Amino acid sequence: MRTRLRDVLAVFGLLLAACTGGSGGGSGGGITLHFQSLAWQQESVAANKELVKEWNAAHPDIKVEYVQGSWDSVHDQLLTSFEGGEAPDIIHDASDDLADFAYGGYLADLRELLPERLKSDIPQHSWETATFGGGVYGVPFLQEPRVLIANATWLRQSGVRIPTPRKPWTWHEFRTIAKQLTGNGKYGVAWPLREPVSATLNLSLSTGGQMFHRGEDGKVTVRFDAADEVVPRTVRDEVNTDQSASGATLGMGGSDTLPGFFGGKYAMVPLGFSYRQQIAQQAPKGFDWQVLPAPAGADGLTQGVSPQTLSIAEDSPHKKEAAEFIDFLLQPKNMVRLALGDWMLPTGTEALKDPALHTAKDDWATGTALAAHLRSAPTQSVRGYPEWKDKVATPAFQEYYSGAIDLGELRQRLVKDGNLVLARYQR
Repeated sequence: MRTRLRDVLAVFGLLLAACTGGSGGGSGGGITLHFQSLAWQQESVAANKELVKEWNAAHPDIKVEYVQGSWDSVHDQLLTSFEGGEAPDIIHDASDDLADFAYGGYLADLRELLPERLKSDIPQHSWETATFGGGVYGVPFLQEPRVLIANATWLRQSGVRIPTPRKPWTWHEFRTIAKQLTGNGKYGVAWPLREPVSATLNLSLSTGGQMFHRGEDGKVTVRFDAADEVVPRTVRDEVNTDQSASGATLGMGGSDTLPGFFGGKYAMVPLGFSYRQQIAQQAPKGFDWQVLPAPAGADGLTQGVSPQTLSIAEDSPHKKEAAEFIDFLLQPKNMVRLALGDWMLPTGTEALKDPALHTAKDDWATGTALAAHLRSAPTQSVRGYPEWKDKVATPAFQEYYSGAIDLGELRQRLVKDGNLVLARYQR
């Protein structure tokens, strides 16, 4: 009987250890936090792991374990881990993926957890990207403007005016110059729009486009006004009327256009700022490229972004310690290290002042000059946006850009069909 009781107690002890071991006590009564990172570029992974190592050396009682995640599967993986009670304590994601988790109660409201230093260092317009229903559910720390990557030799030889952040091209000027750069089987621009929705909506902020409008009752509806038309019409006209943009690239991702860009087929490609790393690594010897600001509209260089974020799981028993690690990770000098590793821009005001982000090499200075113009993407807090994007907007924009439907049909599908989708999420 005594042996049997001892065996039962031993099994109970193992079960108790398994239940409390995820984020709880480590050896000697210390705490173990799990930090799931989505860093994937070699430089970025190295920077994250080095910072974890530095934290652990300075905080022996609060150990952080690095967990490698993947952008390709993060939403479903997090949902499964939340529902199974196995979510990491510190979660790396993007602000446009947070809404369902925030409204679902899976993420901690960070307003009372974060230090004043961090809250004041990041501008309010960046905090808005991670604010849902009055709570803040992520710390936006890396952001990426869309820019034009151009064949510098081609532009120089053409004699066109080279835009700068102080004097960018207008959308009309951009269309005109794309025509000037076209000829002899070469195109002025390649639009890689396999995923057309976020690119279109984020760039449309420069023209005053908004697409989603929240009423006094808090409900969101879709409108497609004159300001929303400028960017889509420019792309369609370049492809179908001017033939200054290659229709073949409409179904491509950004990386797919690089061989043609290096081969002298396209003068310019609109891409995210971080594509500079691929270009720097893959461009043929002697290929001269440069970064240009995206065209400006009635609202100047404004464009929407969905920053990378750090969140804390609501179920984490160590939210205070998790917030302390986030504060360490996002000290200005550390935020710069993360930005350089990902070839992106930090959100922090102090980090943005770092000389390493203002160099002419790899055109860091051009991108950094755009940071003040980045705003929350129009889609950030819209419930039902993923379904609207997948079932309505993506096929509608793809058909419009290819010339299969006209502007009236595009508007009807985005608005009429789109509002039917959103209404189901707002009953």
